[in-house]
Amino acid sequence: MKVLAVLSGGMDSTCALYKAMKEGHEIVKAVAFDYGSKHNKQEHKYAKQTCEKLDIPFKVINLDFSEFESDLLISGGDIPEGHYADPNMKKTVVPFRNGIMLAFSTGIAESCGAEAIMLGNHFGDHAVYPDCRKDFVEAMSQAMTLGTYEKIKLYAPFTEITKTDIAVLGDKLGVDWSLTYSCYNGRDKHCGKCGTCVERIEAFHDGKVNDPTEYE
Repeated sequence: MKVLAVLSGGMDSTCALYKAMKEGHEIVKAVAFDYGSKHNKQEHKYAKQTCEKLDIPFKVINLDFSEFESDLLISGGDIPEGHYADPNMKKTVVPFRNGIMLAFSTGIAESCGAEAIMLGNHFGDHAVYPDCRKDFVEAMSQAMTLGTYEKIKLYAPFTEITKTDIAVLGDKLGVDWSLTYSCYNGRDKHCGKCGTCVERIEAFHDGKVNDPTEYE
């Protein structure tokens, strides 16, 4: 398939990109969305480097989420610390973020001749983020197909696997983990304490994969 990759620059979307290429799909281009989160700039720096390494066109698209409330956004409060399963992690939910990005991406995909859109959600997201869950992915995929002349599909290969599974798979695929970024705080070094940092540390540790990340 010809695939439009939604590439944040994190572990999941980067590994999904390598997986799609390994399966023989053609990556038409990769896009990232700057919606005003604290970590967008850092993520996109790494996404750009990955695309340069893999010779894939890359573009950052700006979205105005100024009316949204979330501590993940620059306009929000402090990023909570702890595990994804902790109740306070709901403060990092950006309402319907994936739905909005996928809708925008569907228009881009049909305009550039892509047949599918790649999304790097995974099973571990389901505890906190409704727009990462399997039922959402299936419903959104159906809406994308029904709403486009070219029947755009959603390629979301990690919906039912964990971050640890992704770390192990990415290691086999040769993913350069040093070119990925996960920290919600968006500083030069990963804080090591926010939900996504904790999950990143666990994934490398539990998967027995070398972690090249510098933590504060």
